[in-house]
Amino acid sequence: ASITEDLRKVTRMIGNLKSALIATVTLGVLSACSPTAPQMTALLEKHPEILTNAIEKNPDLFMASVQKAAQAAQGKMQENAAKAEEEKFEAEFKNPLQPEIDENRGFMGDKSAAITIVEYTDFQCPFCSRGYATLEQVRKEYGSKVRVLVKNLPLPMHPLAIPAAKHFEALKLQSVEKGYAFYHEVFSNQDKLQNEKYLDDVVKKVGGDVARVKKDVAAGKVDEIVKKDMAEAEKFGIQGTPGFIINGVSVRG
Repeated sequence: ASITEDLRKVTRMIGNLKSALIATVTLGVLSACSPTAPQMTALLEKHPEILTNAIEKNPDLFMASVQKAAQAAQGKMQENAAKAEEEKFEAEFKNPLQPEIDENRGFMGDKSAAITIVEYTDFQCPFCSRGYATLEQVRKEYGSKVRVLVKNLPLPMHPLAIPAAKHFEALKLQSVEKGYAFYHEVFSNQDKLQNEKYLDDVVKKVGGDVARVKKDVAAGKVDEIVKKDMAEAEKFGIQGTPGFIINGVSVRG
């Protein structure tokens, strides 16, 4: 029960980031006999100046009505979105998603931790940098209860995302610890990610063999890993980054 509650807390902690405008104008006609909806529609289609004249004569009242309707609509949408998200969480708690957990790829955290977070990330994505900060906060707060497996979802608008992902995975072939040191270094200094030379410099800084990384990348040794990560994210409906699956429960954003 304790682990289940921790899982729910961690899921909501990471997923705590989630507009539309709908305006309704009602025209009332004072008469002994009110027109039907079709009659009202036909009247306004034939004489639209009735509505425009009313708006021009009462602009403040009109804008106030529109704003009130928009606020109400937005509040209802947020309420519905929150309800849908809660229902999705509960459904996945009962029937968890099943990402591939390859123990050989290594984790950040205790291998025996009760909660496994799979992160799908893009090293050049600014939102992933914020997601990284949140994830570090989770790791600090939950300690040995949580382990993290980082997977790759490089987006096409980020030209250095794929090279960074390949450097990351190639370095992990040398050392899981050095691979995650690379992950921390790049996300802690994301503004410095301007070219591939920086990636080589980071590999060197964390103690990796740059020549071997470049050789493994060129040979395509890590291509399949990155492609499988991307395909898995797509299967679970994760199209943007960052995305997370926490003991089978998905959190997007």
